[in-house]
Amino acid sequence: KNEIENLYSANTDRIGFCDLHFFVPEIVLELDGNCVKIYSTEDADAIFKEIKSCSTEIQILAGNSVVIQNKIPKDTYIHIIEQLRYHILRGDCYEINFCQEFFAENAAMDPLGTYYRLSAFSPNPFSVFYKVNDRYCLCASPERFLKKKGNKIFSQPIKGTSKRNLQNIEADEISRNYLLQSNKEKSENVMVVDLVRNDLSRICKPGTVKVEELFGLYSFPQVHQLISTVSGELDENLTWVDCVKATFPMGSMTGAPKKRVMELIEQYEQSRRGLFSGAIGYVRPGGDFDFNVVIRSLLYNEADKYVSFQTGGGITYNSDAALEYEECMLKAEAILKVLK
Repeated sequence: KNEIENLYSANTDRIGFCDLHFFVPEIVLELDGNCVKIYSTEDADAIFKEIKSCSTEIQILAGNSVVIQNKIPKDTYIHIIEQLRYHILRGDCYEINFCQEFFAENAAMDPLGTYYRLSAFSPNPFSVFYKVNDRYCLCASPERFLKKKGNKIFSQPIKGTSKRNLQNIEADEISRNYLLQSNKEKSENVMVVDLVRNDLSRICKPGTVKVEELFGLYSFPQVHQLISTVSGELDENLTWVDCVKATFPMGSMTGAPKKRVMELIEQYEQSRRGLFSGAIGYVRPGGDFDFNVVIRSLLYNEADKYVSFQTGGGITYNSDAALEYEECMLKAEAILKVLK
């Protein structure tokens, strides 16, 4: 985002993923129902035999030694939210996504075993186990940033969260219905949808951008979410790089207007986001692609023994600072339980 919008970041990122990283894989395994396709310049039959010879058990090493701390105390967080509400009142922005970091130093962690537990506890459609040298991202994301298939491109921003109550069906249904009845939650979603529509209009043929689904209500193990789908017909002269450049960073993790809120995020957040709120995905030969939003994710710098994860939410003028803090803790719940 610093390159795209000519911005600057001075906050600290102690995980240390590079800003941009793409690679051509030596082997690709594509799962589709009961079928697995193997793409490789090597002997695919030999690769398949090697896979079949592997144990189906995940070896979980000794438990994690991780003591999580909060970068921003609750009273400081509430004070910052009130300052952001003042920025909204005076017209600097309409909505802003504000995040806080949870971290642990001198942390010993089993990345693969931890990811296995995270996936079991919080299964999500855009999960990723991602490793570059001694840096890990254990991602349990429910959100798609951007996908292209043929000449169609679409985004599925999430805004609007309520807590699951799996022990009480009636209470869970009340929590679920709250999202559809809450003007605050729906206004957050609409603002992001408008931002995504504007982003897609920069790369799509005129008149083709549309909202396929508004306020789609989806349930995950810990939360209910409002998810909307915005799509368009891509200008055939543009590449996947043009698509990412026109739409990144995603509206759900920034706000509106996008450049101004990114300046405010830099001003008020205590940590540089790094890979968090970025995207992980793939590009197929031919240019089709699919990218997630890196949220609900645990980041680990194995060399420095530093663990980090961040949570946040969309702030509007009607936001209640104490409730926003509770939403952050709700989103952190799955990761905290996995680490324990």
